[in-house]
Amino acid sequence: MADAVSDRDRTTERILSGRLSTEVFRFGTPLALGMGLQTTFNLVDAYLIARLETEVAEPALGAIGICDQLAALGTIISYGLSVATAAIASRKWGQGDKAGARKVAWQSVLLVGGLSLAFGLAGVFGADVLMSDIVGAKGEVAALGARYLRVLIGGSFTIFFLLHLTTLQRALGSSKTPVSMLITANALNLVLAALMIYGPGDAPPVFSWAPPIAAALGIPRMELMGAAWATLLARLVVLLPLVWLIAKRFQLFDRASRSGLNASILRNIWSIGWPSSAQLVVRISAMLFVHSLVARAYTTEQDQAATTALGIIFRLETMALFVGLGWGSAAQTFMGQNLGADRPERAKNSGWYAALYNACMMALLALAYRAYGPQIIGFFDPRAEVVAIGQSYVSVVGLSYVGLGIGIVLGSAIQGSGATKQTLTLDSLVVLAFQVPACALVVLAFGWPIASLWVAVAITYAAFAVVYAVAYQRGGFLRHRVG
Repeated sequence: MADAVSDRDRTTERILSGRLSTEVFRFGTPLALGMGLQTTFNLVDAYLIARLETEVAEPALGAIGICDQLAALGTIISYGLSVATAAIASRKWGQGDKAGARKVAWQSVLLVGGLSLAFGLAGVFGADVLMSDIVGAKGEVAALGARYLRVLIGGSFTIFFLLHLTTLQRALGSSKTPVSMLITANALNLVLAALMIYGPGDAPPVFSWAPPIAAALGIPRMELMGAAWATLLARLVVLLPLVWLIAKRFQLFDRASRSGLNASILRNIWSIGWPSSAQLVVRISAMLFVHSLVARAYTTEQDQAATTALGIIFRLETMALFVGLGWGSAAQTFMGQNLGADRPERAKNSGWYAALYNACMMALLALAYRAYGPQIIGFFDPRAEVVAIGQSYVSVVGLSYVGLGIGIVLGSAIQGSGATKQTLTLDSLVVLAFQVPACALVVLAFGWPIASLWVAVAITYAAFAVVYAVAYQRGGFLRHRVG
């Protein structure tokens, strides 16, 4: 136990006193990689599904592209509460009030549990309405998507708690353990998905090991639904050791921390968390709005190429988004703990460093997408029309990922201070005042080609960088109090 305490103290000391550029890089790199790995759940599923028969794979790829964004709405609402918990707990940890941090952690678990139940019920009973009435999906894409959503959102507690517990670990100074847990979950997801998607039937040569094992275990060929169940089970299996590890290292959930609902702590988490959740909902809703415009204006029941292409591209874009959230998570931890230790200048500078590192990573990712876009998109769906539409998006939007990343990291740093209402305001300004009307005009009013829609998205991502850089430089968030 003494070794664990000393390790924890050394980590806190590096966050508060180490060379800032080095420590942000050391802490943020595994978080960025880990969050990026989280998206490989979806990429693995897309790859495996794309290897099914064409008549099965095409609508399934279109369905999962929409479903992932719908499922993300619940995830980001939960993640907003995780961000709030991290802001409060990291500041208390930096102040040396570790008992207070543990109490906040326990109450946050109760809150996330209640949210999981609510979203699970919504997924089970509302999947058809979400796919057909809200998004406007058609034909087999809508039918497959509804079945997929029932499992994915019905079991949303797995991703809610996975992200929540890894966020808690990060807030208290651990960055490597969350990465190892995500790597384990992805490896397990790959194995389970191969078994459950293909079952005892035909499989690509690289997965020829799966059918005999599936036959021996009595696993049927589940195709798209196999991907949903594999993801759910992989997350669930990883959650069990994760709970044990975080309890052992940080003594979270000990007897002194566990209690009934504490209204004061819950109100504090909610007051900080709901703007963060709403901000992320605004961003994902903007992506859904673009997807809906594409589905309504550029597809038919017979031609779903644009929806399929955008589904693949948004999976790749989600990787960029999550890498940014990884660097943003590092900025949140440094912000919270340094503000708790009354070091506001160091807290602010940590955000700039994290934004710089993420901008470099986003530039490399964008260049890779632009250079190898046809091969990457064709890896999932080789049809010429799908590759052409996807590549047109990457060519126009790709480099604007740098701006998107800067906005994400600086916004996350502001959230780390607890000033989540400011980030909600800034995101709403960019999305509602520019992106939504611009995209609507391009498609609904002018009926311009799909590439014009991509231009509106690219300008939006660049605007995020400008708006957040100006707000961050002013530094008013440094005076925010989290209670």
